[in-house]
Amino acid sequence: QVSLVESGGGSVQAGGSLRLSCAASGLSVDQYSMAWFRQAPGEEREGVASISASGYTFVADSVKDRFIVSKDNAENRLLLQMSSLKPEDTAMYYCAARARRYRHFSDRSSDFSYWGQGTQVTVSS
Repeated sequence: QVSLVESGGGSVQAGGSLRLSCAASGLSVDQYSMAWFRQAPGEEREGVASISASGYTFVADSVKDRFIVSKDNAENRLLLQMSSLKPEDTAMYYCAARARRYRHFSDRSSDFSYWGQGTQVTVSS
């Protein structure tokens, strides 16, 4: 059974940094396409950053040059390093994984089969 558990969220001031972690069990992150999504109140869930099974990455324009997605294969977790945070980055952040047969990255939530419960990120001005 697959489980994804996010951690690392919190409250920071604008310009600050956070590192989100997603601990995976029931799958090996090095064999799965995974991604970070976020959802603010009243907004649709949006793809933030994704990484293919082989390690190719994609980040949304809204976070380009500020967020970095990576995998820690030794610890079997997905990471999101966030810097230069802005108030508009405030949202619940979710970790997700595609079914194993889909190895390419994606930023569409409908492409993902497994989801974590989320971790809240709040950025104050």
